[in-house]
Amino acid sequence: MGRNFLLNNNRSSDYKVQITPTQQKTLTHLPQRPKVDLAFSNLKYTVKQGKAEKTILKSVSGRLRSGELTAIMGPSGAGKSTLLNILTGYRTDGVQGQILMNDSERDLSQFRKLSAYIMQDNQLHLNLTVDEAMNVAAKLKIGEKSKSEREDIITEILDTLGLLDHRKTMTSGLSGGQKKRLSIALELVSNPPIMFFDEPTSGLDSSSCFQCISLLKTLARGGRTIICTIHQPSARLFEMFDHLYTLADGQCVYQGSTKQLVPFLATLGLQCPSYHNPASYIIEVACGEYGDHTRKLVEAIDNGKNDIREGKPFPEIKITNGLNNSTVITNDISKGYANHATENKNLMLQNAVNDIAKENLPAPPPITTNYEKANADTALLENAIPARQPRYGNSEFQQFFIILSRALLFSRRDWTLMYLRLFAHILVGFLIGALYFKIGNDGAKVLSNLGFLFFNMLFLMYTSMTITILSFPLEMPVLLKEHFNRWYSLRSYYLAITISDIPFQTIFCVLYVTIVYFMTSQPPELNRYLMFLGACLLVSFVAQSVGLVVGAAMNVQNGVFLAPVMSVPFLLFSGFFVSFDAIPIYLRWITYLSYIRYGFEGTALATYGFDRPKLQCFVSYCHFKSPTTTLEELDMIHSNYMIDIVALVAIFFILRIAAYMFLKWKLKSTR
Repeated sequence: MGRNFLLNNNRSSDYKVQITPTQQKTLTHLPQRPKVDLAFSNLKYTVKQGKAEKTILKSVSGRLRSGELTAIMGPSGAGKSTLLNILTGYRTDGVQGQILMNDSERDLSQFRKLSAYIMQDNQLHLNLTVDEAMNVAAKLKIGEKSKSEREDIITEILDTLGLLDHRKTMTSGLSGGQKKRLSIALELVSNPPIMFFDEPTSGLDSSSCFQCISLLKTLARGGRTIICTIHQPSARLFEMFDHLYTLADGQCVYQGSTKQLVPFLATLGLQCPSYHNPASYIIEVACGEYGDHTRKLVEAIDNGKNDIREGKPFPEIKITNGLNNSTVITNDISKGYANHATENKNLMLQNAVNDIAKENLPAPPPITTNYEKANADTALLENAIPARQPRYGNSEFQQFFIILSRALLFSRRDWTLMYLRLFAHILVGFLIGALYFKIGNDGAKVLSNLGFLFFNMLFLMYTSMTITILSFPLEMPVLLKEHFNRWYSLRSYYLAITISDIPFQTIFCVLYVTIVYFMTSQPPELNRYLMFLGACLLVSFVAQSVGLVVGAAMNVQNGVFLAPVMSVPFLLFSGFFVSFDAIPIYLRWITYLSYIRYGFEGTALATYGFDRPKLQCFVSYCHFKSPTTTLEELDMIHSNYMIDIVALVAIFFILRIAAYMFLKWKLKSTR
């Protein structure tokens, strides 16, 4: 991008800098969206801490305008993130007050269709390329567009955000700043008129911070409402913000133009030192480093109801001091202090020029107070009330296939989920086959063969359950972001994730069962093999469902510990350790809940039931030579294979529905 810098030096210490960047890039192919102004009044937020209640936000008010880049600042614990979460609709419980969208009562459902929330951590799928991630986002968010139109939009966004040369780069290979820009690019596909950012510069170096804020400034100049929390920006970054909203102890201590901050504080007797960062100074004041001025600032700004705008006189400020009320008119600023502010501003601009020349960064947008005349995107309607928007950019049926294809691509590229699991099934299959080699038709080794049948259940249960417990919670942060930003419905996502792993789990189970079944010399009959395989498959699917329930309900650490512990009753009442008749009558009901019991019983019936001929006996006496004797010993002589299959199918569907309900609860409780 071309630049023209003009530097006039009258003295060695007096200079003036003028920055005139070339025309900013515009996003002409994005879907048309109306402008959105956001206002809130008397916003209060209370949380319970034990039996007591703590007020985080104390009746704050404010107004956030389209075409402006707004920074929400304040010390740690001041309520910045809480205010942002409430404004986005991410947090709704415990909130009192009024929030307006274009001067009308905000419809939260409608508002969420028009907004995007980019969270502090870059919640991205690391095993997708930039181009693949953008294509998935485009299909989900603007599915009504043709393929060529979506491609034009993707190319334009990546070019504007400086990611065009990284289209084929895996997301895991991007730098921190590039990941942040990709997060913005993914949400920009649908051109939301209002965008929220939680600490967008967190974890970035100074160069990446400047590029990120420059990008947000460009987006705001396109007519969007850009709101972000930021902890303590440098003077260089602070100058790029149009609007500042500062909190201290849950109250608003300043709202208005960033250029008016220092003069406004000066009228209250708070002189920002020369060459001091105004952003740092207001934080220091809010923290009480210069005395307790919070009450004075809150009253001066009327807890956010006053808006200090450039070109307008300061409002009449009533400051209460004890029992006496004094009125201070703060619209006169000394000429000397104004000159000092101009000199300080020129110094910061000169530093920006030097940084730009040194780092070869894009020039910041020109500083102007009339954003309605800035380079706005075409067809954004001034102060229009947004029309009703569809809930999602695509039908749930199409969402399902898009997410399913993405999940299958994840599985193909995930070494742990795919290749290690395949290797484990084959390796353990040959190991078990060698250990129990040719015992299936030996009447003297029936007890060992029953141990083999039980170990099958154990292996299939743990491999299916633990891999889901480990992988599913890792999806939760991305799911939380994408679902909140209305990429897709939870039903479409859950159904796609549920189905995506079934083909792979089926292949792994078939490979394992085929190896062990024939190496251990089980009955070489097709119908018995299929019955054996069917019981094993259903056990692995049910165990996977248990992993989904545990993964949806708790984190990885708790899940890895609790899932094996929760499986102990299922193993004890499986019928292998204790026969059904030997179980105390008041505990027998647990056996009907044990899916391991149904799987073990199904494989035992497939092996020894259905009038199997007598086994071979290579010793003088074999007690279990007759398969009927084995079934009588296991108390399975009257068992029915189809009942076992139906029970496993029923447990499978019950657990899948339970996992969905837990997932829905987890999303709500996390917010």
